[in-house]
Amino acid sequence: MTKPRVIPRGGQRDRLGEGLFWSAREGALYWTDILAPALNRLSLEDGAVTRWPMPDMIGWVIERAHAPGFIAGFRGGFAELTLDPLVITPITGPEPDLPGNRLNDAKADRHGRIWAGTMPIGADRPSGSLHRLDPDRTTGRVDTGYTVANGPAISPDGAWLYHTDTVPGRVYRFALDEAGVRDRELFIQFESGWGRPDGMTIDVDGGLWIAHWGGGRVSRFTPNGALDRSIALPASQITNVCFAGEAYDRMFVTSAADGAEAEPHAGALFELDPGIRGLPPHLFGG
Repeated sequence: MTKPRVIPRGGQRDRLGEGLFWSAREGALYWTDILAPALNRLSLEDGAVTRWPMPDMIGWVIERAHAPGFIAGFRGGFAELTLDPLVITPITGPEPDLPGNRLNDAKADRHGRIWAGTMPIGADRPSGSLHRLDPDRTTGRVDTGYTVANGPAISPDGAWLYHTDTVPGRVYRFALDEAGVRDRELFIQFESGWGRPDGMTIDVDGGLWIAHWGGGRVSRFTPNGALDRSIALPASQITNVCFAGEAYDRMFVTSAADGAEAEPHAGALFELDPGIRGLPPHLFGG
């Protein structure tokens, strides 16, 4: 494995980089800066980075399968989003009864549904939940009691959905099928000294890659939940991880500068060689 590379961005650092998404149709990587707030785009063809200021906290974007643009997770809820010109069309707020919460991280599954977690803005109480957004725009809360709901990831066969509560260091696993999720179980408990689990992704062999907030690395866990290997990064607050490129053999990692301003690479976007391929992301079916 090669040494992690810092992506040149003219000195720009993300206060809270998150929400990585690889767009095969654009040949570009998207990610958010939740606290700026902003949406970033890296073209893998020429290395150009574009940044769009956003009107509110934005946790993630996921491409639409049958329409241009994205579904985005804003502080207040789900919205359609297109760029150049920027147009944001709200869909729904999943938690109108909890104005102190925000959407945080999400993934789509093979059925075109989005699984998205919420969290209190202060990360100070277990008021977060896991929600589902269907292609017909209906929503539902499917699990609750999270302080920082994070990092959904889906197994290559679509049979498992992994979801994290960052603060207690727990990675859960749900059985997943066309009807939804069921039978939550504890899959990985982070050990003392590892930091805390944040964003996640899956490789072709079912390995679960997890970003370590406060742990300065990403790690691969086997399909049985055993720690396989780790890759150190030159920043402590690692937030998200994503496979990209035509062969899905390039890995990109986000980080956060908020609270770690003294670290020279905090808030940087990193690229590393994972030594294995990932999978194409699923798109929203609506």
